Amino acid sequence: MAIGFRYGCFVAMIALSLLAESRPAPHLPDLLIDRIPYLAAVDRYNYWLLALGYVPLAIGLLLKDPARFCRYCVSAGLLSLVRGLCIVVTGLGPVRGPDLHAGLFDRDPSLFGRALLDMASPLGWLLRDSPHVYLTKDLFFSGHTAATCLLLLYVWPHRVLRGPMLLAHVAVVVSVFLAHLHYTIDVFGAYAMALALFAVREGWPQGLRGLPRQN
Repeated sequence: MAIGFRYGCFVAMIALSLLAESRPAPHLPDLLIDRIPYLAAVDRYNYWLLALGYVPLAIGLLLKDPARFCRYCVSAGLLSLVRGLCIVVTGLGPVRGPDLHAGLFDRDPSLFGRALLDMASPLGWLLRDSPHVYLTKDLFFSGHTAATCLLLLYVWPHRVLRGPMLLAHVAVVVSVFLAHLHYTIDVFGAYAMALALFAVREGWPQGLRGLPRQN
């Protein structure tokens, strides 16, 4: 049930992101991104990196601590919903290149449904590269950063998972900058959202010790 909740929230986030994609939006100057070289290979394969660094450790949490994994899934689902709402209300333009998707679904309304179905499948993300096809403005806040940060917080009590997850998180965040996936503020915002949601759900700092929140 927890996994189903999380998946439903993920699909809702994709739908909200696609709604925002058709809206014209400006490019923003960025002190870091404008000075960091763009690496096309990192951009092309960053979702594979995310999956390889994320999925095995999430499975590890499931095996080590099923109850905590279920709470994590609920938190991750809520984080997806918050992200979708933030994307709808912020309206940031593409980090790289012109805003080619302005009016995209106005020109072809049926494309929205096709895009949502494609992006609701992991195969669409990894094999058909659907995020690069349909999304250029799903920016605030960084899903790569927030998702891996949240999982890091949940695996923290388990030392066997903590180190690998920390390395995976750092690698994913570095890839976000090298691929020019997000503005710097998107990464900062992701940390704020993930930490705030974890503190609300698990308590701070006792949640890092795997203890239930004290009322």
